[in-house]
Amino acid sequence: MIPTNYKTLCETHYYVLQNTTVVDPCMSKNEKWLQAEHKRSFSSWFKRKIETEIARPENTISQQIRWLAHEPKRDVLSYSGYGIGGYYYNTSDHDSRSTTQNSGVMVEAESLHMSIAKDKNPIYANMLYYGVIEDIWELNYTQFKIPVFRCKWVDNKSGVKVDENGFTLVDLNKEGDPNDQFIFASQAKQVFYVNDPNGGRWSVVLTTKPKLYDRGDVCDNIEETPSFSRGLPESDDIDNEDVAYVREDCEGIYVEEDTTSRKKRKKT
Repeated sequence: MIPTNYKTLCETHYYVLQNTTVVDPCMSKNEKWLQAEHKRSFSSWFKRKIETEIARPENTISQQIRWLAHEPKRDVLSYSGYGIGGYYYNTSDHDSRSTTQNSGVMVEAESLHMSIAKDKNPIYANMLYYGVIEDIWELNYTQFKIPVFRCKWVDNKSGVKVDENGFTLVDLNKEGDPNDQFIFASQAKQVFYVNDPNGGRWSVVLTTKPKLYDRGDVCDNIEETPSFSRGLPESDDIDNEDVAYVREDCEGIYVEEDTTSRKKRKKT
């Protein structure tokens, strides 16, 4: 358990509110604009709004919304490893002291696109983002907990490309927006980065299949998913016995996948 600084905690709480579907019905169209434009004040505004609604005898505010309206507890549980959705993840710091790699992560996010800087009709489109996990936290909202990953993302404009063979390559030194770091653990997909055999600063992105975790009376039977990029190889297809991709010598922390979250949104 670590005492997280208040600014970072507020940023994490804001992400939870911004990406939880049950929050949407509580806001009008104009209030959703407020959510996007006033990041610093949105959490306190949302708390006051819910408190006002609760004061009405005929209110229908759910318990989940009531607890979300309050900030999570200041003391945050921190882990170096976490198991969810058929994957086992580590932080990059843990990976730096290990012979295996489990900190690579990918997320599909809804991003705002503009053709020019003054575009008055921007559109949202899905994009894939690649990064590494810096921290694994569990936010405590008293009645429930929400696991989140704080990640360092690769800049999609200068740090991601597809080569002539269809392989996705990333430059892990090209960092994206440092103010947009968080995702729900349930949103993550695990990837691995292998140095490009042609040399240079680029790494080849590899995907992997979720594992079948048997926890006694609970069993995560995860269906296989296809590769997320054209021509992208799976780690199981790489003939390299000297590389170990997944740790199997330690226990993870398993949680049920969050069914309330929606796709992460990013601004580009």
